[in-house]
Amino acid sequence: MPSRLKLIVSYDGAPFAGWQSQASGNTIQDRLEEAFHRICSQPVRVHGAGRTDAGVHALAQCAHVDLPERRYQPDRWVAALNGILPPAIRIVRCQFVSEKFHARFSAKGKTYRYRIWNARVLPPLESGRAWHVMNRLDFERMKIAAKEFSGEHDFAGFAANRGTPESDTVRNICAVRLRRAGSCCVIEFEGDGFLYKMVRMMVGTLVRVGRGLSSPAEIRARLSSPRKPDFHRRVSAPADGLFLVRVRY
Repeated sequence: MPSRLKLIVSYDGAPFAGWQSQASGNTIQDRLEEAFHRICSQPVRVHGAGRTDAGVHALAQCAHVDLPERRYQPDRWVAALNGILPPAIRIVRCQFVSEKFHARFSAKGKTYRYRIWNARVLPPLESGRAWHVMNRLDFERMKIAAKEFSGEHDFAGFAANRGTPESDTVRNICAVRLRRAGSCCVIEFEGDGFLYKMVRMMVGTLVRVGRGLSSPAEIRARLSSPRKPDFHRRVSAPADGLFLVRVRY
């Protein structure tokens, strides 16, 4: 009888073409399915809580698989999978769950973190982990502007088209938190769901605010008129500063 295994997965997104399986075979989902195939000697489909883009990292992505047989205890599954997966992908922990659980459809919310390095020089160990912004940022102004994102809004003006238009672009942002330690600025978004490139576009807008190129009023205007074209002001922050921190169930 199949057993459903829930996985918490951490990965460095830099070497991979995102989460979702592709013909190249170089995605997080592809590597996980390959590892399960080697252990189970048959195809096993991995279902993720969501799709992260190429270059985006995860501290605690959630996924599940239906195993053809239970075979190992959870701790043994962690060791077996990590023994096959590339070092940039690690299974942090896993557990058997009810078949009612679904990594994507059972999720109640997610937390994303974005890191910005605001200084003339980017330290080598921050390369691929933060957006290097050399222009001085007005951090207090960014904190004021970030409050505009809180609450339920139509975020169509802060999303990109993945190919198929989203039927529902309303999302609820529970919290936006900004903190700064020296040159490192961290922005965290907690919400019930996020559209394609939504976090990166919100961060891009906040950086424009910090540079004096935009204002909280412009954020309000885009949220109130989400379908109004303003593509010249839509800035998507680079992928490598973004981390999926948590999926809430």
